[in-house]
Amino acid sequence: MNVRTQQDRIDSDLADERLLVSLTSTFGILALVLASVGIYGLMAYSVAQLTKEIGIRMALGAFPRHVLNMVLGEASSLAAAAIAIGIGASFAVTRFVKSMLFGITPSDPVTLWGAATLLTIAALCASWIPARRAASVQPIEALRRD
Repeated sequence: MNVRTQQDRIDSDLADERLLVSLTSTFGILALVLASVGIYGLMAYSVAQLTKEIGIRMALGAFPRHVLNMVLGEASSLAAAAIAIGIGASFAVTRFVKSMLFGITPSDPVTLWGAATLLTIAALCASWIPARRAASVQPIEALRRD
């Protein structure tokens, strides 16, 4: 007597998979936000430690865009190293996740490039504020700091 439409049956059969996708997506976004906050903290700390050096560079004639490029270059090199380690680790664990992937291979190049691009953009966005702060350092104020 359990009469239901075909679409209702399909929806109930796929409910567990949809929940898993929703949870995985939510945790992935949360991990990206936490990684961005961590990168921001690391770059802000690095800029704070280098304030005197940045002040000296600015006093000797460095342009703010050079300081901005220096900080963003450091952030991008750290991101590139982390992405290389992550891609290497993903190749190491492909045999464990092969059964959970549908429609793609564990080493799908489009997915890997997409993830690497997303992480690079997140790292550069997270380090933009510390880089702007470093570029706006006044040389006299930086040299007075102890």
